[in-house]
Amino acid sequence: MQRKTFKTMLCPVARTLDRVGEWWSILILRDAFHGLTRFDQFQTSLEIAPNMLTRRLGALVDDGFLERRRYSEHPPRYEYVLTEKGRDFWQVLVVLTAYGNRHFANDGVASQLVDAETGKLVQPVLADKATGRILDQKQFKFAPGPAADAALKMRMRYSDERRAKRPGQLEWNEYLQLREEKRRRSSGRKRAATR
Repeated sequence: MQRKTFKTMLCPVARTLDRVGEWWSILILRDAFHGLTRFDQFQTSLEIAPNMLTRRLGALVDDGFLERRRYSEHPPRYEYVLTEKGRDFWQVLVVLTAYGNRHFANDGVASQLVDAETGKLVQPVLADKATGRILDQKQFKFAPGPAADAALKMRMRYSDERRAKRPGQLEWNEYLQLREEKRRRSSGRKRAATR
């Protein structure tokens, strides 16, 4: 059964999850950052079925996270190397590692971020690049961007109402109405396209 795609959603989280939300994809990228490049290396590290690994590597290549390069002509063999988009995923892995260590390391920390020169433990935080201020939910919020539709703007307004400690039921109801209108327009276009 084909799962729902998030590629057309406006949400950047959903669009990213559409490409790397399947756990094997993130673990393949993790291993690529550890220097693994070859099919057999990924398979040994992850203990993943060959057909699943083939699909996940293909998807990561198609989505631009990895580049497939031939390293042997006879027999033809390929390696998978991080692209610029793939290398940009580094920060996501750092945050996932820190979060996992903080909340799920019941048996102790197995992997941690350290300074490459000194080997000293690093405590990663998210900060605004321009000001250096550490990002937290009290001082920062998500806001609609230039491509936001009416429903997304309404959802953000509801979030603002919640932050202000005022019930936002009216905004939430308006958001639900906008989503339903969008869903009806979308299903109308799909029906018209199949005729």
